Amino acid sequence: MKYVVLACFLHAFTFLYAQQKVNVRLIDAQTKTAIQDAEIRNVKNKSVVYSDKSGYFTSSETDTIEIKKTGYNALLTVIKKGSVVELEPLAGFLSEVIVSASREQQRRQEMPAAISKINSTTIAETKATALYQLLNKSAGVYMVNLGNEQHTMAIRQPITYNALYLYLEDGLPIRPTGIFNHNALYEINMNALKSIEVLKGPASSLYGSNAIGGSVNFLSANPSSVPTLNASVQGDGYHYYRADASTGFTQNKLGVFISAYAAKQKNSWQDYTDFDKYSANIKTTYDFSAGTRLTFSGSYNYLNTQTPGSLDSARFYNRSYGSNQRFTYRKVNALRLSSRIDHQWDRNNSTFFTAFFRDNSTGQLPSYYIADVRDTKTKAYIRSTGQVNNQSFNSYGFLLQHRANFTFLNSQLIFGAYLDNSPSSFYAKFLNISKDLSTNYYSGYTTTDSLIDNYKIRLFNTAAFAQYQINPVKPLHIVAGLRYDNLLYDFKNSLPESNTRYKHLEKNNFNIWAPKLGVTYDLGKGFGLYGNLSIGFQPPETSFLYNSRQLTSLKQATFYNYEIGTWLPFSDKLNAELSLFDMRGKNEIISVLMADNTTQNQNAGETDHLGLEYTLYYTPAKQLAFRLSGTLAKHSYKEYSEVVSGQSVSYNGNRMTNAPSSIINSEITWKPKFIKGFRSATEWQYISRYFVNSANSKTYNGYDIFNLRLGYSFSKASLKGAGLWLNVLNVTDKLYATNVTGNQYGVTYNAAPPRTISLGLSYNLSH
Repeated sequence: MKYVVLACFLHAFTFLYAQQKVNVRLIDAQTKTAIQDAEIRNVKNKSVVYSDKSGYFTSSETDTIEIKKTGYNALLTVIKKGSVVELEPLAGFLSEVIVSASREQQRRQEMPAAISKINSTTIAETKATALYQLLNKSAGVYMVNLGNEQHTMAIRQPITYNALYLYLEDGLPIRPTGIFNHNALYEINMNALKSIEVLKGPASSLYGSNAIGGSVNFLSANPSSVPTLNASVQGDGYHYYRADASTGFTQNKLGVFISAYAAKQKNSWQDYTDFDKYSANIKTTYDFSAGTRLTFSGSYNYLNTQTPGSLDSARFYNRSYGSNQRFTYRKVNALRLSSRIDHQWDRNNSTFFTAFFRDNSTGQLPSYYIADVRDTKTKAYIRSTGQVNNQSFNSYGFLLQHRANFTFLNSQLIFGAYLDNSPSSFYAKFLNISKDLSTNYYSGYTTTDSLIDNYKIRLFNTAAFAQYQINPVKPLHIVAGLRYDNLLYDFKNSLPESNTRYKHLEKNNFNIWAPKLGVTYDLGKGFGLYGNLSIGFQPPETSFLYNSRQLTSLKQATFYNYEIGTWLPFSDKLNAELSLFDMRGKNEIISVLMADNTTQNQNAGETDHLGLEYTLYYTPAKQLAFRLSGTLAKHSYKEYSEVVSGQSVSYNGNRMTNAPSSIINSEITWKPKFIKGFRSATEWQYISRYFVNSANSKTYNGYDIFNLRLGYSFSKASLKGAGLWLNVLNVTDKLYATNVTGNQYGVTYNAAPPRTISLGLSYNLSH
């Protein structure tokens, strides 16, 4: 009998031990950061718990649980003592949590706007050497590769160098309004990114001016929940080399994340394109309590690059990639610091306050300012000129935002204020350029004491915003927003009055009330509709207003955006998303290429941008996925004219220059079960024919290219954490240009790289 009692006692003890409660941490499989508010359902007793802010939840050992979280693949697993459970982010673009609409986490289906998200899985597997390789996967986005991480953009706009986009890092503009740089994204550390969100059109009342074509928000990685160390090296056949490293951890209340990369290119496929880039980020978090967190962020980016300029038709089609000069350059130093305090007052009220600082200097001898001076009548060549310039600015400012939830109509109010004080300076010095007419080669330059520009500006931007959302019935969300921006340019000219047409002192003020109204309706089973009306504005850039090369004064531009869209999850395997927009610009500031190869900016009376953006995502099997993203658009002048040979010529009704009607990016990814750790992706990029001059008499036929990406992650214990990848860009070695421009003397081409094969090795260590 005593043996029976003993056996029962041992059985009971074993059962109780097996059922003891254990703490489990839930983290993102790519970023190793905590996942909050995931649903954890016990398969046996159907009980449900949720992960906390640090990713922890409590369960019984040996229990089988099902974990679900929007934006991640569901997981069925058995609890073990000391478990750290990893969730894989969804590879698709739909049904993910976003923050770019309101700086608050929300489901995309509750936001009446078109938003594309590049998640951590896509970033990790693409192994991009430049941001265009990521952003061009988004519907309606064409980030134009100009080489050496330089770029321009086309989102609901033609390919443009103008200030029609707002570039953000963690919700803060990386540059002040009025000092836009189409190349500004070389100030982003690609190795520090958790995700990228593209909000298309001026659909957010919170962010303000320049968000005309869209806002691109780069979300940096947070400190990982478990200690991590990541390192990688890569290179290609054209002498591009890069090394990346990052590390992070969370210890009690403190979290730290550090990331950096260095890239170098020398003697590449195109002449005179050497460059060096160094980029580093740090982010620290400190949790004073469950409801109060302090975050410090810092980033530094350095770029030193040669700039070869574009090619004429003969050199482009002969694949003669030699530069016609060897002295132009760009040097950039960009430092950004910010400190943010988040406080949760109660379950219905939260506030954050961010103070920020920027220190930026861009010095250059630009190829696009090399001009050939010709006789106005005979067009005979006289001489060549250029300039060397530098633009620098410091910024001091803050962003304050409060959210309040109300039981009345399940409503939410977000309001706040923004201040940006950015004193800046600009100088440009005249250069005499030597030219060999027999070879059309610029052989050198001589400096002069002649200043073209020399001024300082105190740029002061203040803004207030509010957004109110109601949910009167479960399927319906209505969002109304209003933002007021006031922008002051306090200009001080250091040139003598005899050398400039500008006053010694001048003040310019631009302001606007920008409203937004949006509606979403949930049709059930994931289907939904949305619509929005919004207004955006673009003040003239300081370089447009005060640059001595600018011959005409400029007005601020205003855009009226009308948009409808839908989410269509036809099945678990087939999803689609559509957005139809019509954006009308008043006094849109456009860039006109002059006969001497320089540009002038002027207001077009009226423009119209009409288009359809679409994403189709099909997963016939867990190991196979197909994505088709693109846009069909018509960008046209409604009221616009140019002066040609002394005569005003109307281009009303013409297509805008550099405005492809179709942009497509499609990708097939395959991760076979029988080769664990292997992945492949085949990508197709298509740009349709477009006009390269306002008269619509010159065209570029566009292009389509294929890219191949292969990768393998080792799973054997001795090599676990190691990875290998091979990328082949422009598989068919096609001759194409990323951008083409025309003037009365001909057409110039920004040549794209020939077939490029890169190889990389990585090692990821996490505990």
